Amino acid sequence: MATIIEHEPPYKVGYFVGSLSTASINRTLSKALVRLAPRELQLTEIPIKDLPLYSPDYDADFPPEARAFKDAIDAVDAVLFVTPEYNRSIPGGLKNAIDWGSRPWGRNSFNRVPSAMIGASIGALGTVVAQQNLKSVMSFCNSPQMNFPEAYIHITPGLITDDGEVTNDGTTDFLRNFMEEFREFIIRVLTVVPKTGR
Repeated sequence: MATIIEHEPPYKVGYFVGSLSTASINRTLSKALVRLAPRELQLTEIPIKDLPLYSPDYDADFPPEARAFKDAIDAVDAVLFVTPEYNRSIPGGLKNAIDWGSRPWGRNSFNRVPSAMIGASIGALGTVVAQQNLKSVMSFCNSPQMNFPEAYIHITPGLITDDGEVTNDGTTDFLRNFMEEFREFIIRVLTVVPKTGR
C-alpha cells in the first residue's frame, strides 16, 4: 500500500539543466531562476552528466550513479527542466536521464511529480520544439505539467550575468512570475494528487 507524503512549505524542487556544457546559457538561466524563486521553493540541481547510457540490462541492478539519481528525484516535491534545444528535440543527455528516472518498469520516479519546463536559446524560437517533445515524454511519465505560462527565453548578450542576475526589468518580471506560478501549480497538484511513497 502506497504511503501518502504530507507536503507543506518550503517545497523542494529539483531542477535539471539539459545541457552538459559548463558554459551553458541554460545553466546561467537556472541561476537566475534560483535567485528569483519565491521563498517557499527550495531549488537544488539534480545533475545528469555522470549517468551512463540507459539500457534495460541495468534494470535488475542499477549502477550507483543511477540509484543516487532516482533517490534525488524521490526526495523532491517537484521538478523543473531548464533545457536547450538540440536538432529540434531534447538533448540526448536529458532524455537519457529521464529514461533512468522512469525505470525499471513500475518504479517511475516522475509519477505524480509536478513539473515545469523552460529553456533559453540564442535563436528567436527559444526551445519551442524541444519543450513540445519534452511535454510528450513527461506526459507518458505521468508527471502533471504546468502548461502556462510558457517560457521560451531568447538570450541576448548581457541579458543574464554569469552569476544569474537578470539585467532587463521585463525579463526579471517574467521569470519571477514564472516561478511564482510554478509555486502555485505545485501547491494545487500536491493538494489534489498527493505524492505517494514509491
